[in-house]
Amino acid sequence: MAFKAQVLYDFSAEPGNNELTVKEGETITITNQNIGGGWIEAENSRGEVGLVPEDYIELNKSAPAFQGAGTAAPTPNVGNVASQDLSFFDAFAPTAAPVQSQVDAGGLSPQPDTPDTPVSPFLSSPDEASNGNDPWSVWNTDPSGGSNNNWASNPEGTQTGKSAADPWGSASQGHPQAYQGPGAEDDEWDDEWDDMKSTGGYAESESGDGGAIQRGGVHGSSMKISLNNRFPGFSKSGPELYLLCKQVAKGKEKLTIYVGEVGPVWSYPESQLDCVVADPKKGTKMYGLKSYIEYQITPNTTNRTVNHRYKHFDWLYERLLDKFGSAIPIPSLPDKQVTGRFEEEFIKMRMERLQGWMTRMCRHPVISCSEVFQLFLTYKDEKDWKMGKRKAEKDEAVGVMIFSTIEPEASDLEPSEVELKCEQFSRFTKAMDDGVKEILTVGQEHWKRCTGPLPKEYQRIGKAFQNLSSVFNSSGYQGESTLTDAMTAAGKTYEEIAQMVAEQPRKDLHFVMETNNEYKGLLGCFPDTIGVHKAAIDKVKEADKLVATNKITPQDKVTMAKRVSTMSYALQAEMNHFHSNRIYDYNRVMQLYLEEQVKFYETIAAKLRQAHSQFTTM
Repeated sequence: MAFKAQVLYDFSAEPGNNELTVKEGETITITNQNIGGGWIEAENSRGEVGLVPEDYIELNKSAPAFQGAGTAAPTPNVGNVASQDLSFFDAFAPTAAPVQSQVDAGGLSPQPDTPDTPVSPFLSSPDEASNGNDPWSVWNTDPSGGSNNNWASNPEGTQTGKSAADPWGSASQGHPQAYQGPGAEDDEWDDEWDDMKSTGGYAESESGDGGAIQRGGVHGSSMKISLNNRFPGFSKSGPELYLLCKQVAKGKEKLTIYVGEVGPVWSYPESQLDCVVADPKKGTKMYGLKSYIEYQITPNTTNRTVNHRYKHFDWLYERLLDKFGSAIPIPSLPDKQVTGRFEEEFIKMRMERLQGWMTRMCRHPVISCSEVFQLFLTYKDEKDWKMGKRKAEKDEAVGVMIFSTIEPEASDLEPSEVELKCEQFSRFTKAMDDGVKEILTVGQEHWKRCTGPLPKEYQRIGKAFQNLSSVFNSSGYQGESTLTDAMTAAGKTYEEIAQMVAEQPRKDLHFVMETNNEYKGLLGCFPDTIGVHKAAIDKVKEADKLVATNKITPQDKVTMAKRVSTMSYALQAEMNHFHSNRIYDYNRVMQLYLEEQVKFYETIAAKLRQAHSQFTTM
């Protein structure tokens, strides 16, 4: 017996990947629900059989289809997938399965390196990045097979199908860097379900009651701190979990903050960590039924290559967000894509953005030195990788408890000073967020004009000159050729300028947009990060009342004030790191932009001078 299912969304099969193209509203027959990895095998009304994403269909339990002679028999199970994965039918059970998270993620850009690291190949070679085509048309391809044109048609750099809600608008807004979960790219999830189930990291959603990041559904909030007052005056979640905790971090977990020339700063490593993401290769799983892309990552500390698939980057992102997200903004990974995922241009763009993401992580003094990040870069073999994963997933110093590992080498701050610093950073990040969005909006309009009406205007001017030259040439007047040749050359010059105008955004504006889009994503993290600090400050303000009602002791009040001071030092250290990177990044990207603009206008001027020289003076 097989089950009928209704197709919810269009799905276009990848050639040679054993997939089945289906259309919204189509009824298909499920022939094998035990494929695993988020896929099922189905047969359409034409007798064609192939793989379809589970999330694209809705099972019709009331209409089982009995297989007859004309129906394809189910393919054999590959390995023991069914025992490792959730049953296909569980997805349709009355009791909902744990919800996997998704995210409103600002795009990630190829980020310039620090002065201590080599120049990124994709930033130093704009022509290579563009590959002669509009990179955004590939990158922004939507799952249904449609395509957004580029920056010009995608307001503020938001990704297709993602929410463009302003994270500054409400404290309950979902964290824009929240973990997306494996569901968005099931093709890259293999049979390591034992790892996932052992941790609750993928198959289970967190309740949000631990002061860490909450992974809700598509419309759920994440990194949302519960501030409800519960017995005995504190909830078991939120910043109060840290403010009154008894846990003392182990020595090697300590994160030291120094007071330098610019104020509190993290302790930076002696040498700058860097890595190269390269050589993407296509692999297969399930006896060739599914494919994936694997990347080689080479850190400068070992010069030894390790291999990772996109799902491993996803795992790393989740762990970093879980552990550091309350104190450090964790930029999102490059957007995921179901269809077109093995196209050469998409693979290249994703690799460049993964390089940018890894470069930014390498540049952070806390993240780059963390055990989980070092595991990702330096694991020795599969056993080492899995043991390291399980250790990282059992880490208790996550969420707000990350502050328990921080030791500022400075005197405690007064609560009023803490609140002042918090408000100062909140105003700056909000103002910068507005400025970045303005650049993205103006840049999109300029990109659209440069690739649309402006080249056409130059083409019309060029054609008009050439048409008039043809008229002059038909006059029969002797001595006309010098003028007509010059006018024809001028017309062709304007046609060449039209082509230059259309291609120029990929050489300079592309990198301005990429950088600002990454900072849009980073800035989108700050409302929740700062919100944790504001919530802690509010709790300290309540301390006198809580002491008076015997809900906390006077010593608890002192401890709370001391720990809020620690949180403030962490926020200041992070903002100083952010400012340092911001100054470097914008200096470099603006230099690149203006250098390319100078070349552009100098080339145009040279072409116009050449055209001018062909006209004679009577």
